[in-house]
Amino acid sequence: MPVRSRRAARGRAPVEGAPLPDTYATLRARATAGGRWLVLGKDGRLTAYALGAEGVLRWTETFPGGPEWTGPELLPVPGLTHLSVAQGTNGFVYFAGRRVRHDESGEIVDLVSATQFQSGRPLTEWRSLGNPDRDPVKAAGLGVPSAAVGAGGLLHVVVRNFAGSLFLRCERAGGQWEPWQDLKGRRTHDGTAAVTLASGRVELLVPGTGLTLRLSRQASDGAYGRDHDIPFAHAPGTAVGLETAPDRVTYYWADEAMGTVVAHRPGTWAIPMGGSAVSGPVSALRALLGGYDCTVLAHRAQDGQVMFTAFGTENEGGGAWWSPTGEVCVGGPALAHDAYGRVVLALIGDDGALRVARQSGGPSLTLERSVRV
Repeated sequence: MPVRSRRAARGRAPVEGAPLPDTYATLRARATAGGRWLVLGKDGRLTAYALGAEGVLRWTETFPGGPEWTGPELLPVPGLTHLSVAQGTNGFVYFAGRRVRHDESGEIVDLVSATQFQSGRPLTEWRSLGNPDRDPVKAAGLGVPSAAVGAGGLLHVVVRNFAGSLFLRCERAGGQWEPWQDLKGRRTHDGTAAVTLASGRVELLVPGTGLTLRLSRQASDGAYGRDHDIPFAHAPGTAVGLETAPDRVTYYWADEAMGTVVAHRPGTWAIPMGGSAVSGPVSALRALLGGYDCTVLAHRAQDGQVMFTAFGTENEGGGAWWSPTGEVCVGGPALAHDAYGRVVLALIGDDGALRVARQSGGPSLTLERSVRV
């Protein structure tokens, strides 16, 4: 599937507008969020989220399909160091973050969560999920959370502790939370890819030392079971999972040795996808292009440029032709559909601002020149 960017074809255009002044430092993103940080709300409006110096930054389309946006809007969360975003089938957006605070006893590290029920509306109160380690020294080594939303709109949060053991906490109906569960994963790293399938089943793909762990929860009230480990490692923090057939997930990640994209479906061989070495997470989206079911991938290359490709879904072996977009970003880019079904690419520029590029017409996947929001 040919892909190209009109910006790449015309050469890099200057950034619209002047850089944000220093007085607005709190409204500049300092990092992208984990998970799917560009989401389509129940009302047809896209919303993007990022991590700011003083909490969560949010941009929201003014009308379904754009092009105008509001934001960035600061949603204060003191001490937030990392953020993961997930969306349920109910359209609600769920947040899990790592927080660091200080008091007279020293440093306090915990996880926090909140929920947004409608696009552009206030979030619920941030609630502490605690820390699987109670010893303050060990608690300070808490990793970066990953989030998924299971059946019934219940949030699942997974994180490694200081020793690299994998822990999970799940929300119960009624807003209560299950105790921390030790998933028996050892020598794990940050960057778990959490995927919710259409059935409501949740899968976790966890970067380990020398291998990749895969876990799943078959029933909404059941325990997570460890599936067959994948006998090779991937670069931590680069993996994304996409349901490419009913109840079947394809994972895309950066090969630990070469750094280029690899596709893998459990029970099959890994498929090299070529292209440039990856820096940061891969983003994946299924889209109907020219009447064909296709998968679109995007990632940040080592030089900061966004690369993307499209191919027939589950036909990675047919080859992928990567195209530079002409965009430069920090962290990983995000992909989503807008209210009209167009593919939308979002990224955070090196100025800390959100940039958005939409699919134009035609049989191929062509992106219009991005605009700064």
